[in-house]
Amino acid sequence: MCPDLFQIGPLPIRAYGLALAVSFFLGVLYVWRQTSKRGLSFDPYLSISYIMIAAGVIGARLFYVFSHVDEFSGNWPSSFNPFGGSRFGIAGLNVYGGVIAAVLATYIYCRVKKMSLLEVLDFFAPTLGLGLAITRIGCFMNGCCFGTPTELPWGVSFPVASIPHYVFGDAHLHPSQLYSSLYGLLVFLLLHFMLKHRRFAGQILATLFMVEAVFRYAIEYVRYYEDEMHFSLLGMNPTYNQIISIALFCLGLGIYLTQGRKRRTTVDEDN
Repeated sequence: MCPDLFQIGPLPIRAYGLALAVSFFLGVLYVWRQTSKRGLSFDPYLSISYIMIAAGVIGARLFYVFSHVDEFSGNWPSSFNPFGGSRFGIAGLNVYGGVIAAVLATYIYCRVKKMSLLEVLDFFAPTLGLGLAITRIGCFMNGCCFGTPTELPWGVSFPVASIPHYVFGDAHLHPSQLYSSLYGLLVFLLLHFMLKHRRFAGQILATLFMVEAVFRYAIEYVRYYEDEMHFSLLGMNPTYNQIISIALFCLGLGIYLTQGRKRRTTVDEDN
């Protein structure tokens, strides 16, 4: 665990912040590469990149603050700091909050510019996997998003004064951050391959939604959450993220079936 990598004067360079910056840069570079190969103007996609980054960080922070209100009691100004500021001093961001805000902001931009939202998001979908692969390593170094106790040989323990140690002591925990990082890399490779062979607009985005939903629902079983992040439903005790995962899977499946049907109809008419 190494939350602060080095310092430039009085400014500490944090592992999570650097990982986030690198993921943003590589994501924009990836979209530029894919649009250029197809002879598309990169200018609107660059604008969308800025919009996504800003909206994503704001949305991720707001979702985290709303679901961890107790961490900011008596210190509300700190809630505006997306890279720390809670009583634990961690980078408080929630992926789903960021994705929802980024998609909504992109939808508004596409409506104004008369661009196809699904076409646009297909190019950006693989970058979410790339971002997870990089930022979850930052989470591991930061000591956040940690797992529950395990007896598996690859379980990890965190140092004294870290949040995982505060919660579980010297217990070996699932490296849930590294699970997510490996998953992100695999998703990036899958979606990158699919983008080369895309059959209809929205196919890559829909696949991302469904795959992400299944993984996120499963990873919640080995990731630690405070009691307030759970609630009772039909005798079960799911987390908020698991409920969102179910909705996300349904949305992805709906997009896939609807857009796939449109493509088949178009092919039949052309024949």
